[in-house]
Amino acid sequence: MPTHATIEVPSFGEVKVPTGLFINNEWVESQSGETFSTVNPATGKPFLDFAHASKEDVDAAVKSSRKAFKTTWGDNVTAVERGALLDKLADLLERDAAKIGALESLNSGKGVRIAREFDVGDSIATLRYYAGLADKLHGQTLNHYAKEKFVYTIHQPIGVCGQIIPWNYPLQMWAWKVGPALAAGCTVVMKPSELTPLTALVMCDLAKEAGIPAGVINTLPGLGATTGDAISRHPDIDKIAFTGSVATGRRISVAAAESNLKKVTLELGGKSPSLVFDSADVEEAASWIAMGIWFNSGQDCCASSRVYVQEGIYDKFIAALKSRAEACKIGQPSDEATSFGPLISETQRDKVLNYIESGKQEGASIITGGRKWPESNGGYWVEPTILADTHIGMKCVQEEIFGPVIVTSKFKTEEEAVELANNTIYGLAASIFSNDARQQTRLAASIDAGTIWLNQYGILHPGVPFGGFKHSGIGRELGTYGMEAYQQVKAVHQNLTQTM
Repeated sequence: MPTHATIEVPSFGEVKVPTGLFINNEWVESQSGETFSTVNPATGKPFLDFAHASKEDVDAAVKSSRKAFKTTWGDNVTAVERGALLDKLADLLERDAAKIGALESLNSGKGVRIAREFDVGDSIATLRYYAGLADKLHGQTLNHYAKEKFVYTIHQPIGVCGQIIPWNYPLQMWAWKVGPALAAGCTVVMKPSELTPLTALVMCDLAKEAGIPAGVINTLPGLGATTGDAISRHPDIDKIAFTGSVATGRRISVAAAESNLKKVTLELGGKSPSLVFDSADVEEAASWIAMGIWFNSGQDCCASSRVYVQEGIYDKFIAALKSRAEACKIGQPSDEATSFGPLISETQRDKVLNYIESGKQEGASIITGGRKWPESNGGYWVEPTILADTHIGMKCVQEEIFGPVIVTSKFKTEEEAVELANNTIYGLAASIFSNDARQQTRLAASIDAGTIWLNQYGILHPGVPFGGFKHSGIGRELGTYGMEAYQQVKAVHQNLTQTM
């Protein structure tokens, strides 16, 4: 198949986009000749066919990355040079922000304004952050051994890294992984989601234009069971970084262990609780929690999908949350006003509707939403939904829905609230709404989650680590922790006077 296709992009007309494999800075076809198809989530109609990377393609990409790591990247290039190239890449992404935002919107169903201002904007910020951090992390000198020896540590890049990213934030997750890996000196074999591979491929052309050497970034569209598994099991890949479901994370961990025991970082699912106390500003809490659950149509691993409200303000809070659900701007992704687009696929839409039906059957009441958007016209929208009167045993309370559905119930005491919040296999994020500063501090320490927001929700920054407790993952992304995940520490003992 050809390695490029021409598509119609709203506001840009006909645009030529890559659909092949990017190996050693060249566009190539899959060695097997196989392809896979994608669907426009706003219409339910076919979108683009992409090359399906085979095991042999993975081998070729890994060889390219290994060669680059040994010659033109890794410790062969100063950290300042790596940072300068990442900065150049950020410049090019900023230059093309409108077009890449439109492509992201088209492929994923996000509102075009959201894609341009938030997804592209955050990706630019992440690349700039790691460009600046490239020469800031370093080892230690351990001069504690008198005249016997001198010891120091070196932070070195791990090597060739397989990176597997999800469909809910295709460009953003690309930047979250590529930024720290390249800053640390690693090379990358990237597999974007088979549902949303477009912008990861578009970024390859920008990386080449920025001057990033051949082999540093290789990108292989393909299915998880084939391309993803081949990456996870490849004996010459030194690390896997994955964002996605718990089930897939388990399979990747097993594959990594069964092959060469490669290092693994996982950012997995969530069922994040929000605790709203009587002292909270109800309107403010409702606004933050609404953003936390209905941003990206609820397709967010740290979405505020469970809310527990102290009984004295429960009715007032539910009314405030309902008004915000009904004010969501549902619409076509190409509309600048749209903030709530379709779900990614028919399968995902039906999964969400089944969770809503399950909640109803187990006794929950629907405050608003709970159905397909009447104007879907073949697309995959589900209305913003509030399920009330839920309890801890319900399937919709225990399992990650990954859609625009929030479950709510009451609590009486702080102790009960903590018990409810922690009664989950997940531990990605949580929020506390209270005007009692001491209560905030107690709860921030008591809730089992990697991110805690106090009187806020959902705001992330490139310099702040992100990751989960329990089934929500292993390791951290962003911040200095995110770059350390792509480095290994070597201790060097220099003998000065010791003799055998």
